[in-house]
Amino acid sequence: MKASDLITRFEKFAPTDLAEPKDPVGLQLGSINREIQKVMVTLDVRPEVVAEAVANNVDFIFSHHPMMFRPAQNLDLSVPQNQMYADLIKHDITVYSAHTNLDNVAGGMNDWLSQLINLNHTSGLVFRKIEPDYLLSVQVPSNDIDAVRLALADLGSRDGVSDGSSFQTSGISWFTPMNDEEVALGSVGERTWADEVLLKLRVKKQDLSQAIETMKRVHPSSSPIYNVTELQNGGTTIYMGRIGELSEPVTVSEFAAQCKSIFNVPGLRLVSQHPEKMVRRVAILGGDGGKFYPEAIEKGADVYITGDVYYHTAHDMLAAGLSVIDPGHHIERICKPKLVKLFDRWKIENDWQVDFSESKLNTDPFTFI
Repeated sequence: MKASDLITRFEKFAPTDLAEPKDPVGLQLGSINREIQKVMVTLDVRPEVVAEAVANNVDFIFSHHPMMFRPAQNLDLSVPQNQMYADLIKHDITVYSAHTNLDNVAGGMNDWLSQLINLNHTSGLVFRKIEPDYLLSVQVPSNDIDAVRLALADLGSRDGVSDGSSFQTSGISWFTPMNDEEVALGSVGERTWADEVLLKLRVKKQDLSQAIETMKRVHPSSSPIYNVTELQNGGTTIYMGRIGELSEPVTVSEFAAQCKSIFNVPGLRLVSQHPEKMVRRVAILGGDGGKFYPEAIEKGADVYITGDVYYHTAHDMLAAGLSVIDPGHHIERICKPKLVKLFDRWKIENDWQVDFSESKLNTDPFTFI
């Protein structure tokens, strides 16, 4: 299979336009058109991770954190990061990164983290934007409408009210076949009519391209008449982070101890004026989420879990009465087994001839002593 096969399928799941502004997601190095046989998933692309990839004959690295978040200012190979780039090129390893698009997508990083701590009744924490739905309309000969409608049914938008629904209305199409057209009905130069159906289907943005391709493939005409309109209602609301409820309330201190065990970290930081206070409602945002603590307060969180909390921000959290648990940035390593499981499922569905594996290295730079 080609690298582009995996990338195309992944970006259908987590489109790059879900990423935060200026987040350099996507292809980092190499070619998407090359054949791949071994894919390794990692949280970070570090020199030791590249050495692991080389030792295991990996030809594609899929990372969460972008390799080139801060681009090189020169190519001096005495700089370890630059030498790493050289090693990747030398061994023909392609690198692709999915960062905040994986954080923000439903079923991605923050859902994995909220499931790990057993949150119930979860919803979005920090509003980012609304991805609009689209209306795909196409004229189809009456005799072919069932085939076209069924081919598109699985791509119809699901909004909790309807599931892949469509609308159709019958009409008459008038046309005059010309010499340079394929004459499927009527005679060249003669006015002809046909019974047709106008099929309308609500489609999510990430499914639109596939819906158009599918429609063209199954439509009896080589040049179907169709239209795409952005809808003014509905759509998919994109959030960063999640908020939900624990099954049973516990104290802040007890919950912090549970988090230390669940995330399997040697230590964590707790910000709390009242560690004996009971916790029911919990907000969580993987990575560096300290600046979003006001949203956690606004949505009634008793505790906010996030990483990389800054000293002065912690003072503000404390003054606001919010308890905060900082287990570090590295808890996002949960993406490694989750992505491999997802990729293996796609492998079966698409008959890909490729092996997926996790990096075995711990890239957390911090040690508790």
